[in-house]
Amino acid sequence: MKRLLKNSALAVLALVAVSCTGTIIKGDVEGLQDSDLVVKKLDVNVVNVLDTVKTDASGAFSYKMKVEKGQPEFVYLCSGDKTLASLIVADGDKITVKVDASGDYSVEGSEESEKLRVLNKDFASFISEFKSTAEELAAAEPGTYAESSLRKDLSKQYVDYYKSRLKYMLDNPKSLTLVPLLYQEINPSFPVFSQQSDALRFRAASDSLKAVYPDSRYVKALEEEAARRERIMDLNMRLKDAQSLDYPEIEMPDVNGKKVKLSEVGSKVVLLEFWDASEPSQKMLNLDVLKPLYAEFHPKGLEIFQVALTQDKASWATAVRSQELPWICVNDGLGYASVSASTLYNVAVLPMAFLIVDGKLVPAKVTDKASLRKEIAKYLK
Repeated sequence: MKRLLKNSALAVLALVAVSCTGTIIKGDVEGLQDSDLVVKKLDVNVVNVLDTVKTDASGAFSYKMKVEKGQPEFVYLCSGDKTLASLIVADGDKITVKVDASGDYSVEGSEESEKLRVLNKDFASFISEFKSTAEELAAAEPGTYAESSLRKDLSKQYVDYYKSRLKYMLDNPKSLTLVPLLYQEINPSFPVFSQQSDALRFRAASDSLKAVYPDSRYVKALEEEAARRERIMDLNMRLKDAQSLDYPEIEMPDVNGKKVKLSEVGSKVVLLEFWDASEPSQKMLNLDVLKPLYAEFHPKGLEIFQVALTQDKASWATAVRSQELPWICVNDGLGYASVSASTLYNVAVLPMAFLIVDGKLVPAKVTDKASLRKEIAKYLK
């Protein structure tokens, strides 16, 4: 019995020892003996120094760090300003890094770090080839066959690399390497993923990574960037639509989740109003001003397209239903961040109203109930 208890105690101690070993990065750097090895960590959009480790007489080092479970970190081993190795370090990893004299490195014990190594190497090869061709193009005589050929080569190099990165994303949808991949830049003004439709790539990556790393700050930042790019894409599409309309398009879900387009409202006069359902005075405006106007002019051709800038969609829907608003009520839940409100219609204060008559945005001087009624009556006699 005593032997059994003793063995059990040893087993428990062994488990405790294992659980406390933490994350370990070790290895050796050729040519860096008895020197400082700087450990850096990526904090979303800035790289900060985490610690400094001393290598021994043979260039070997060992570093232990704490990593939160489910929140891997991007860690860089540096000598001065030179990055020797880039790693993705997860809780409990035991990673071995070896850097040779040429600056190349190998990594064991972390599949994600190995993927990152290959990814960075592929990118460096592409950049080297691309810049070499770009320099030849800059030196070529304009209008010659050589210039035309080099221009085609440069375009093909970019397209081929871009396609290979799309394939990588499809093959590795759950890998954190998608984060640095999506931010690769040929130069500061030329990101690899610079097309408008790349908003879809950012969204697909953030959605798949969120399922695996819901608490990762890198994934949360990627999700924010996806949303930003989607808003820009949406804005560009709306502006494109506006070329055939006399007013910017709005498409948002109503209280039932059905998307409604402003351009599809067929009434002669449309009162486009932006409001906030959380403001009591604006809710009273519905009852005291808009409902009587709607009852009077709707039979003559008036429709109200009311856009809420209320982020709490549940409270907005409750207000719409409790007030029994009979017109079109929509809300995308983005508040002032909504592209329609902040950019297309430049809504700075609430409530704010516009009139669309026979498909055209018309100037209207509306300061109170009387002036609003006067403007509507002018077109609906």
